[in-house]
Amino acid sequence: MRLHWRFWGALLLIWLLSTLVDRLWWELQTGLPAWDQADYLNSAMDHGRALGVLPGGQWQGWDALLDLSPKIPPLASLVNGTVMAVSGDDPAAAAWSLSLWHGLLLLAVAGWGRQLHGQGLALLACLLTALAPALLDLRTDYVLEMPLAAVGTLALWRLGCWCDPQRGGRWGQACLATALALAAVLVKQSALLMLTPAGLWAAAIAIRRGRAWWRQALLLPLMTGLLIGPWLRHNWITSLGGTNRAVFESAAREGDPGVFSLESWTWYLRLLPEQLGPVLLLIGSSGLVLWWVQRRWPSRDDPWHWPWLLINLLAAWLLTSLSPNKSDRYITPLLPMLLLLLARGWWQWGGWLHQQRTWLAPVALISGLIACLPAGWAAQLERFEDRPRGPLEELVRAAGGGQPGRSPRTVIVVPSTSDLNQHNVSYYGRRQGGQLVGRQMGSSRADREPTLQRAEWVVLAEGDQGSVRKSARRLDMAVRQSGVFEQVGRFSRPEGGSYSLWRRQNDQPVLAEFASAFPRLASGLAAGPSGLEPVFEAVGQEHMLDGHFGYREEVRREAERQLQQSPQDPGPHWTLALLAVLANRPREAARHFASLQTLLPDNPWPAAYRSVVTLAGWNPWTASAVADAAHARMPNPLLLALADLSGVVGGALWRIPSALESVPLAIDQVEEALRAGDQEQASS
Repeated sequence: MRLHWRFWGALLLIWLLSTLVDRLWWELQTGLPAWDQADYLNSAMDHGRALGVLPGGQWQGWDALLDLSPKIPPLASLVNGTVMAVSGDDPAAAAWSLSLWHGLLLLAVAGWGRQLHGQGLALLACLLTALAPALLDLRTDYVLEMPLAAVGTLALWRLGCWCDPQRGGRWGQACLATALALAAVLVKQSALLMLTPAGLWAAAIAIRRGRAWWRQALLLPLMTGLLIGPWLRHNWITSLGGTNRAVFESAAREGDPGVFSLESWTWYLRLLPEQLGPVLLLIGSSGLVLWWVQRRWPSRDDPWHWPWLLINLLAAWLLTSLSPNKSDRYITPLLPMLLLLLARGWWQWGGWLHQQRTWLAPVALISGLIACLPAGWAAQLERFEDRPRGPLEELVRAAGGGQPGRSPRTVIVVPSTSDLNQHNVSYYGRRQGGQLVGRQMGSSRADREPTLQRAEWVVLAEGDQGSVRKSARRLDMAVRQSGVFEQVGRFSRPEGGSYSLWRRQNDQPVLAEFASAFPRLASGLAAGPSGLEPVFEAVGQEHMLDGHFGYREEVRREAERQLQQSPQDPGPHWTLALLAVLANRPREAARHFASLQTLLPDNPWPAAYRSVVTLAGWNPWTASAVADAAHARMPNPLLLALADLSGVVGGALWRIPSALESVPLAIDQVEEALRAGDQEQASS
């Protein structure tokens, strides 16, 4: 019992010292959150507000909560937003959540290390985890890889305990391992790269070991439906689209190497000396060679958990290397497993030195750990210099952000730099209950006129514009020369240049209120695909100009009033259906499209839209039935394709041959309609 408490006391001490170092770093740094960091901070704030624990928000139901995580699952943001409610919403204070995730990671490494070779190896692995530069970096970088590493490592360890042929197979182990695996996926979808090999191995074990194990394995689909089902059902389309952009489009844009090239296979191996430090890596890897040479010696190594660790590490590394998008962050969730393996190499050297001279082992261990310090220290010092610095807080306050009680407002941010962009403007603008959000305009020439007609506040840059296109520079010039805006402040940048804040002048009223134009745009959906492009182009611009979507409530009230007065008027149904689509409420949208089918019996598009939103609502059988019935009444290639596609998604695999014929025809029909719409618009 005494040894037991010593072990946990030593683990607590490692965490406390690590946290002290982290808090010192946060106290000394003077930088700002850049693009990704500010985006995740915004997500945490959104979820904290939705839970009602942060100022400026309140509980509005599950759908409103699920709306906040359209691309990335919500678990980390829910935890981080709750921590923010206690620690404060300053970025340094919000980073206390990273310390908690790091504590969970140390707990996972310690538990797994004890299983592998006892308490000594476990504490050594925790020390190496605390010293590794890449993980030290993640403890002071507000991204999702630290929570992913923590929950993913814990899930793999507990899944290995369930699969253990000697001590596994218990219901409690199965429940805990399954819950942790799903929690890892709810942190970030890339957890599947870590967990898929282990899951397949566990499924094979369950099948081979008989009915009792197989019954426990059924927990996975059951708990998946319970824990992941609500989020996935609500956001599956945007999640797939976001994954495609983050993995494939981003890889192409950044020029990452081809999946099967030698550079791709060695990409992450080449990062190891920098991520782990040369001393840690050299001692650990050479110790593993020594372990292999001395493998016949008596050992306390667990015969099950070492192969489980090694094979899952290699398989997950392989899957991560196969991912087209490369980044040093993406491999970091696997580093705790690698550090457990390298800790065994360190331990082997300790055993060999102990045999030479008893005093050599502790002296060498302490010396080795001290020699590991400069790598992480140097990396953190470099990050002091890399952290963006600028007048963000001052500029946001001048625009009325970060102040409770102010009316909602949107600031158009034309530049996009690490020290000032739409994400960190939004975060600082909403701190302490504020209601200011930043939105980026200038990605195309079409942004010019809407900005001049509708924007209230604009931020421009003098000097470096950041990662923007030529169209953003043209928008910058248009704002300055239009006479619509007046400059209300200029804020110097440490690296030279400045940012300027512009406000619409009193004698320049906002033109073309979007609420009045929305019903006309919605009714354009009756024309089919040719009506979609102008709708979503206009809506996309409006959501940039008004980040609070203030038009929606006014439009809804007017449409409902018209519907009460004229129940047979299709216009309000088009308006309410489009509002439901934009708000990701497929059932409500399907109800209005069903009404439009009745009111417009000769128009195929209400049925097509109804089938699409019903499929989006995770009801492929009804979607197929709707499209089949409409196609029987008025044959249409798109309706047939929707019926086939929805049927296949719902399990009607016999419709695959029909889908292979109907889907290309439907695509041709849509493209032809879009071309016709473009020609009509050009001629007008």
